[in-house]
Amino acid sequence: MNTYATKPSDIERKWYVVDAYGVVLGRLAAEVAKILRGKHKPYFTTNLDCGDYVVVINAEKVKLTGNKLTDKKYFKHTGWVGGIKETNPTRILSGRFPERVIEKAVERMISRGSMGRQQMTKLKVYAGAEHPHSAQNPLVLDIASRNPKNKRSAL
Repeated sequence: MNTYATKPSDIERKWYVVDAYGVVLGRLAAEVAKILRGKHKPYFTTNLDCGDYVVVINAEKVKLTGNKLTDKKYFKHTGWVGGIKETNPTRILSGRFPERVIEKAVERMISRGSMGRQQMTKLKVYAGAEHPHSAQNPLVLDIASRNPKNKRSAL
């Protein structure tokens, strides 16, 4: 009996569209990261990029539980001495690029390396309800209905 080893030619990629309207950020990011890595497939292997493409729409309407809208902090460094900058999700979601909140949450759930960067290229996040990937016929992935805790109606 031989052990099956997945080859790059065996990998079949699909496209999924996820609506982030009212979905809790961490739960959404965990599911999206799982799909990007390919862990939902029976032939998942750690040394190959088996993941699928994910399009996230309505990124500006994602929910954060508790006091995370004001208490959570994102840091970046300019490269200069004393150049650390801090912001919170409220300013990012109301700013110019609200999709960065989802991108950062998913990015931090994927390994940091060349394969992680390759997997992150398959993530497409849009602030509004429109996306330019309708030609790929993406499957609708309803994360909000999987668990009652995934969707929050209040802030």
